Amino acid sequence: MTAHLETGPRLDDPDALYEALMAAYRDLPDAEALKLSAKLVLLLANHIGDAAVVREALAIASGRTDG
Repeated sequence: MTAHLETGPRLDDPDALYEALMAAYRDLPDAEALKLSAKLVLLLANHIGDAAVVREALAIASGRTDG
């Protein structure tokens, strides 16, 4: 059975996480920011551990969904 992507609010402090993300990217050259994004996506995809869920997230994030 494949899980589905949880898109509802689940973070205790989303603003603090947003600030941490912005801080991680602050002052990075474009190429380094792209590397950071790729590494972060791969780490989180591995943590999720379900390729179908990651594909669902990709579809939603890229606007390639019917809903």
